[in-house]
Amino acid sequence: HGTGLVIGETCKIGVRVKLYQGVTLGALSVDAAAARETRAQRHPTIEDDVTVYAGATILGGKTVIGRGSVIGGNVWLTRSVPPETTVMIGTPTLRMVSGRGRVDEEK
Repeated sequence: HGTGLVIGETCKIGVRVKLYQGVTLGALSVDAAAARETRAQRHPTIEDDVTVYAGATILGGKTVIGRGSVIGGNVWLTRSVPPETTVMIGTPTLRMVSGRGRVDEEK
């Protein structure tokens, strides 16, 4: 793994996952006391065979990065990504390319 990783305590990471330097797998804003009591998942789930490039930030306990996906460098995600999807920064949008070649853009 790379240096400078931040991996939240309730994060779930599959097998053959590559995390490059400066990646953050964190929580969205939560009530810390309530989270400790319920042991709720506050951090993302990264499924098998995912690659997350340098500087990417993935937040939230309901966020799931689907199997075989690629998250580009410096991408900021707070929502789930379907399996076999590539997410990259475009100008001025975030681009998601599914394994079938469909492109979704978010401004």
